Amino acid sequence: MNKNLIIAVILILVSFVWAGSFIVVDVTTKEMDPIDLGFLRFLVATPLMILIAVLRKKPLLLPKKELPWLVVLGLTGVTLLYLFQFLGIHYTNAPTASVLINTNVIFIAILSGLFLHETLTRKRVAGIVLSFIGVFVVMFSDISKQALTFDNLFFIGGILMLLSAFCWALYSFVGKRLLKTYDEFVITTYAFGFGTLFYIPFVVLHLGPALQQTSLNGWLAVLYLALTCSLFGYLGWYYALKHIDASKAAVFLNFIPLFTILMSFFFGTSLTWFFLLGAALIIYGVYITQK
Repeated sequence: MNKNLIIAVILILVSFVWAGSFIVVDVTTKEMDPIDLGFLRFLVATPLMILIAVLRKKPLLLPKKELPWLVVLGLTGVTLLYLFQFLGIHYTNAPTASVLINTNVIFIAILSGLFLHETLTRKRVAGIVLSFIGVFVVMFSDISKQALTFDNLFFIGGILMLLSAFCWALYSFVGKRLLKTYDEFVITTYAFGFGTLFYIPFVVLHLGPALQQTSLNGWLAVLYLALTCSLFGYLGWYYALKHIDASKAAVFLNFIPLFTILMSFFFGTSLTWFFLLGAALIIYGVYITQK
């Protein structure tokens, strides 16, 4: 089979399982605290990622000068990212969250223009503007109503999703520097490790009861998030990045909100025209920003 076709299939599968995570989190946080769910995901995934890094026989020790950057990766790529994201999904819904998280590409473009002096062409600026218009429409369009609305919790959830997208942009921005020198799996393992460590203060007082009360479905959700989204997702993503340009791989991430919307529709979620309009503006804005 053609290698480009294999990579395309892998990236589509990665996008599919990441899209599924929004549905899983949306359903699971109705019976389980979003913060506990995020912590358990990485409590399972991190030891497995360490095992993979060891089996690959790459040097695991990094210079002390990189410690502050590794801490930033842990905070932005795990702790804050998933605190904001899982709470954001809980306060909004899966389709809205998946569309808003896609704005990380917009934040990356802005950061690159500000700090890396990458040229913001008219096309990229147009994409940024279109995406933020779409954000405005989505955040004021409650999916359960057929009109633009202002719902406090829904709006707060939208803000949390944008903060999560910004965290992923910072994670990618800082990680880009480290990946020029060090192995990507080792960097990711440090991010998982520090991120899990920094998560502990948020769960230490109530994790015990949460573990006892978690249902079988809750544990299945944790395993799905840890094994498919964290391990398969990251491994598949980095395999693709080894063989094609990052910009080409990133285009496949546009499938995430599309898959999530289709899954939500399949499970009976009602989608308003306002939401679909906002989603289309964001996805198209992200697409032309990447070109």
